[in-house]
Amino acid sequence: QVRLVESGGGVVQAGGSTRLSCAASGRTLSTYSMTWYRQAPGKERELVGAITSAGGTTNYADSVKGRFTISRDNAKNTVDLQMNSLKPEDTAVYYCNAQRWRGGIRYDYWGQGTQVTVSS
Repeated sequence: QVRLVESGGGVVQAGGSTRLSCAASGRTLSTYSMTWYRQAPGKERELVGAITSAGGTTNYADSVKGRFTISRDNAKNTVDLQMNSLKPEDTAVYYCNAQRWRGGIRYDYWGQGTQVTVSS
């Protein structure tokens, strides 16, 4: 079992930056791909970006590409989301997700989410 806790966020002015962190307990994250999602009011949850288990590859939604950066520290069991040049449309609850496949079974764990509000 993996327990994920997001932190950071809050209210940020448009054009500003903030950093979210996702800390894991229970198991090491080193074998999990990590993904950040977000959900704005009245909208579906959408993928923000992901990073492979070793951290060698990242990918991002077009809407955040060039502005957001995902990094991970497997020694600290954390994954961060650096968010720059924030826009009001980035306002959402942000969730981290840990995923891996083992023995044909997919294991998924979610954090409780953290609110980011970008004021114009």
